[in-house]
Amino acid sequence: MAARFTWSMDLTRSINARWPGRSSASWRNSEQDTQTLMEDPFLIRSKDATELFIVRHGDALPDADEIIPGGVYDDLPLSRLGCEQAQTLAERLGSVHFAAIYSSPLRRCQETAAPLAQRLELNPTLVPALKEIKLGNIRPLPDHGEDLSILTEALKERQIDIVRIAGETGHWDTIPDSEPSKEFRRRVVDAFDEIASKHRGERVIAFAHGGVVNAYAAETLGLERDFFFPAGNTSITVIKVLDKQRVLYVLNDIAHIKRHV
Repeated sequence: MAARFTWSMDLTRSINARWPGRSSASWRNSEQDTQTLMEDPFLIRSKDATELFIVRHGDALPDADEIIPGGVYDDLPLSRLGCEQAQTLAERLGSVHFAAIYSSPLRRCQETAAPLAQRLELNPTLVPALKEIKLGNIRPLPDHGEDLSILTEALKERQIDIVRIAGETGHWDTIPDSEPSKEFRRRVVDAFDEIASKHRGERVIAFAHGGVVNAYAAETLGLERDFFFPAGNTSITVIKVLDKQRVLYVLNDIAHIKRHV
C-alpha cells in the first residue's frame, strides 16, 4: 500500500508539472482521471482514446514555371513535388480506416488531403483553427518584374528564415507583428482536443502545418518550446488522446517519400 501511495504522489507531481494550470487540489478531486493515468498511462488498452494522425502538407514552394504572378503567397497550392508527395501519402494510408478527415482551410493542406479523401470517399471538414501561425513580414518579397525565378528564390529563402528563427528561439514572438506564441498554441491545442472529443475510440486524420504539428506535439511532451523539430512534407505524427491525457506514438514519419524538401 505504501509503495502504491508513493507512486500516486509521484505521478501527481508529474501531472502538475506537465499541466501547471491545474492545482494539486484539483487533481485530487479528479480521482477518475488519476486512476486512468495510473492504470493505463500510455493509453494502450483504452477503448475510448482517439488515435489522431496529424499530417503536414506537401511541398508548396513552386518552381518559376509553376508560380502565379500576383498570387497570394501565404496560401500557395502544392508544387509538382507536393502533388507527388500527396499521392504517395494516399497510397500509404489508403488501406487505413479513418472515421473522419479534418484539414486546415489553406490550399496546400486541402490539396494534400484530396487524394486520400478520394480513396476513402470522405469529405474533409475544414477547421480554421488549424491554420498555420500568422507571421509578421519576416522577409518582404521583391519586385520580380518578368523574372519569376527571383520570386521563387525569395519564397524559399523566406521559408529558410522562418525555420532558422523558430529553431533558434523555439518561439514565434521574436518575429514582429506575429500571432503571439501562447495564443497560437492554445488555439491549436483546443482545436485538436475538440476533434479528439468528437471521436472517442476512433481514428481520425488531420492535415495541417509544420508550426501546428510542433505546437501540439510540444504540448503533448510538456515542452515550453513551440517549435522543436522540422516537420517533413507529408510527415505523419500520431498522438493518442483521452480528455487531457495525450501520448505521442509517432513523430515526423516520412518513410513513404524518398526525400524531404
